[in-house]
Amino acid sequence: MTLDQYYLLGRSGLRVSRIALGTMNFGTGGFHAAYGKTENEVRPIFRKYLDAGGNFIDTADFYTAGESETILGRLIAEAKVRDRVVLTTKYTNSVDPGDPNAGGNGRKHLIRALEASLRRLGTDHVDLFLLHTWDRVTPVEEVMRTFDDLVRAGKIRYAGLSDVPAWYAARAQSFAEANALTPVVNLQLPYSLVERTIETEHVPMGRHLGLGVTAWSPLAGGFLTGKYRPTGETPSGEGRLSDPGSAGKSWTDRDWALLKPLEKVADELGVTMAQVAINWVATQPGVAAAIVGASSADQLGKSMAALDFELSPDLRALLDEASAVPPESVYRMFTPEYQNWVISPGVKVGDKPAGYAPGVRNW
Repeated sequence: MTLDQYYLLGRSGLRVSRIALGTMNFGTGGFHAAYGKTENEVRPIFRKYLDAGGNFIDTADFYTAGESETILGRLIAEAKVRDRVVLTTKYTNSVDPGDPNAGGNGRKHLIRALEASLRRLGTDHVDLFLLHTWDRVTPVEEVMRTFDDLVRAGKIRYAGLSDVPAWYAARAQSFAEANALTPVVNLQLPYSLVERTIETEHVPMGRHLGLGVTAWSPLAGGFLTGKYRPTGETPSGEGRLSDPGSAGKSWTDRDWALLKPLEKVADELGVTMAQVAINWVATQPGVAAAIVGASSADQLGKSMAALDFELSPDLRALLDEASAVPPESVYRMFTPEYQNWVISPGVKVGDKPAGYAPGVRNW
């Protein structure tokens, strides 16, 4: 169980672990207080991640009302690893409900939020700074010019986007390229065996335009651990299934049916269902890292061990088929079957042969 392999994040030279440490539960305040942990409780989790070689840490100013950043800053200073870690934080959420400019994606709030995050984190820069959620009104040009200004000022090293439409991310990257501005290298999105809709546009867009996807909620809020029943209770009768990012999602018959092949794969490999689910996400095309949180160091250790095995083509195909989302509307026309019928009946056409651009490794 080590995270000693690092890959480039998107089209950049930034090297990150394939498992990122999510710190949404670092702290006991604000919206996330129900499952938050104290500094003493999360210190072993943080140290476990570092000891395994992990270097990619994710937080946001909104997490536990800023406590996550404060605690994380202290833990990083305590361990003396500021230069080693790739520190990521995000902005968008309101810090003052009575002030219309204290939330959203605009330049005024972007700069204000970053300065506040830097104070809480106890550092003069963050390695990766993300727009947290699209606010639907701020011009993308304003966001990208502000990101560029902050990179030039040395306050952020790289920029990224989280939870935005694919067209918005494409517009942001194209605007940056056309105007020689700082590009975005990261796209943070929900992705799991039960939430694959980003494959329709976000993932191919990211692969073409140089945005590495980091996947949040790879276990679908705990659903893919297999410990829940259709009633919403665990086998022991404790707890309820919840996903803070699901916006009231109701689990369908298709979702519950997915647990059977997931369990079959886990049993065949001698690992847990959660480990299979994390492995599947982290090794999907276009995905740079899976973001995992933990309530204990032991739980984090099990999650990181998800990269200690490989899914065979047959087992991956079983999971892919069980979790597949049928294309809808115009997207039905972009399937291999439809394209073959339209463009090349009886002829095999592809973009590049297998092995055309093999990956480069320095080990």
